[in-house]
Order: sequence, then C-alpha cells, then structure tokens
Amino acid sequence: MTKEGLVVEGLRKRYGDHTAVDDVSFTLAPGRSLALVGESGSGKTTTVRMLVGLERPDGGSVRLDGRDRSTRPRGRAERLSRAREIQMVFQDPYLSLDPRITVSGCLDEVLRLHTDLDPAARKARVGELLDQVGLGAREAGALPRGLSGGQRQRVAIARALAVEPRVLVLDEAVAALDVSIQAQILDLLATIRREAGIGYLFVTHDLAVVRHIADEVMVLKSGQVVEAGPTSRVLDAPEHPYTRLLLASVPRRGWSPEGLRTRGEGA
Repeated sequence: MTKEGLVVEGLRKRYGDHTAVDDVSFTLAPGRSLALVGESGSGKTTTVRMLVGLERPDGGSVRLDGRDRSTRPRGRAERLSRAREIQMVFQDPYLSLDPRITVSGCLDEVLRLHTDLDPAARKARVGELLDQVGLGAREAGALPRGLSGGQRQRVAIARALAVEPRVLVLDEAVAALDVSIQAQILDLLATIRREAGIGYLFVTHDLAVVRHIADEVMVLKSGQVVEAGPTSRVLDAPEHPYTRLLLASVPRRGWSPEGLRTRGEGA
C-alpha cells in the first residue's frame, strides 16, 4: 500500500484573542523535505507542537498515512504509537539529552520503551544506530558533557531514528553548531533521508540551510502561509514582499541595515 505521508489541512490555533496559526495546510510525502520559515512569532513553533501532539488544534486536521492525529489519543498504546510516527530533533542537543545517562544508555532507554527487543538485541540495535550517525564505541560510553556539539546532535538524531519514525521534525537542529559541523550534520541527514525514506520538516530561519536541504519551502507570517513552493522558485524568484524581506535580511556583500529598513517599508 502506498503511503500518503503527512497531510495537514486548515490547521488553526488561538490563545485567547491571539490567533497563532490560521488555516495552515501542506503535504509532506515520504522521503521529501519541507522547510517551514518565518520570523519569531510567525506560528512555526505552534504548528509543530500541534503536529507532534503537544497542542490540540482548534480547527483543521493532521493525518499521517491516512490516520487522524488531531483527536486526543485513546490510551497509552496510541500515545506511544503517535510518538514513534513523528520524532523531533531540537536546537540544543545538550539540553535535550539527560546529562546523567551515557549515550548507549540513552538509546537503550528509548528501545526499552518502544520495542519488545531483549537486552542482547537492544545492544545490537544501539550499535547499528550509532554507526548510522557516524559514532562508535568511545562515544557509546560517554556522557553528553564529554561530547562535542556535533556529536551530541548525532546522538539526538540516533535517538529519534531508534523508533523508525515516518516524519522527523528538525527544530533549528543545526543553528547552535559551527558552520563546518552544520555541513556534516546536513550531509548526514540527507543520507539518512535518502536511505530510510523519512519525511523531514525543517523549522529554521537560516535560508542557506533551506537551500541545502529542502525540496519545498513554506513561509509563515503572523500564523498564515504567505508563500509556498519548490525551494529554487521561492528563494530565487519570491512572489510575496515578506519572502523578499526575509531574503534581503541575509547578510551579503553590499548588505546594510539601512537597505533592509527601506525594503521593510515597502513590504
């Protein structure tokens, strides 16, 4: 049976008098990559929180391979099942990892919760996951404080992959890393997506990252989608003034805050 992927239709969320997300719709097919971009307060985080089940939408629907994720899960088994389907990798890998647990212990904990593997099988699976993200025995026995930022993010990715998700949400997942390490992690993610067929939803403000990793882009402003389409078209020939403003905000030769203010007045 063909998998239809993640389908979001008419998603809405209000907090009192404030509409955080207003009629957001998109489709993320298996093995594809969508970047969700916009400034702070644009609705990116609220949208993601509804996708993973941390917030319930006030309207609209979220379906994954035809299964509705918009309603409250019925019991622990369904909560765990939904958690396995969509996993997140956060911006700061140090804060997202338990500082008291070794890397292998972190991965084993996820496998104990979500699988029926015995200890020997879990140990073998931990080794496979570490190998998949380019880590080995030394890192397996280390605590998070003994790893570099790039290594910690590789652990976070391995932890997300442990449950074989259908969709991986990457929330500014390389923003805290040096540029050279960013490139390594992005290359790793591209390889995993190609081999595993996982759909990626990137939440980012970094348009250079978007160009490198995303097939399509969706631009949010004040909770609404103002532009969406193939990455090359949106970044090279943006149609909406807000998208042009975001692109103009990227420092380059000849860039100046004065020029940005002028463009902002026109938007």
